[in-house]
Amino acid sequence: MKIKQPPALILIDIQKGLEELEYYGGARNNPNAEENAAALLHFWRQKNFPVFHIKHNGTAPSPLAKGMPGNEFKDITAPQEGEPIVEKNSNSAFINTPLHQKLQDLNISHLVLVGLTTSHCVSSTARMAGNFGYHTFVISDATATFDIVSPKGLRYEASLVHEITLANLHNEFAAVLDTSDLISLLAEI
Repeated sequence: MKIKQPPALILIDIQKGLEELEYYGGARNNPNAEENAAALLHFWRQKNFPVFHIKHNGTAPSPLAKGMPGNEFKDITAPQEGEPIVEKNSNSAFINTPLHQKLQDLNISHLVLVGLTTSHCVSSTARMAGNFGYHTFVISDATATFDIVSPKGLRYEASLVHEITLANLHNEFAAVLDTSDLISLLAEI
């Protein structure tokens, strides 16, 4: 696999409110997801590749509700001056936002998705990106999700939810890689 043009790094919902584990179902996987996302962000900034920060504006009582402290970006991946911020109100970063147009304006054909949560906003964004024709990469160790409970009351651990979500995306809507494999792939650009 070879990439000839710089992909855009899309940092999805890396916000303080997602630290409120009980609100989101309890346990979370990939405790180092934000550190890996930050390593990729540092790499992108060094290479001067395009970066987009996605912010979810939830509705009360969500910790991500606009105006709440949890709506703020986490410091580890906070935008720098000049880096675009795209605000959204739904799971996909493409629904009712200017993201697709901004990417088209820059002739971007490849996307790298990191952030929270794998089973919701990352997955929704990856699926739409695939449908729009973007060559999309989801970074397994720079994404994370929470435990979920089924309608029958069965609890599924975050690590299982994460792996199943990635398996559903891989080779249909996106290629799933880890941080080190992606950096190796992009080192020659």
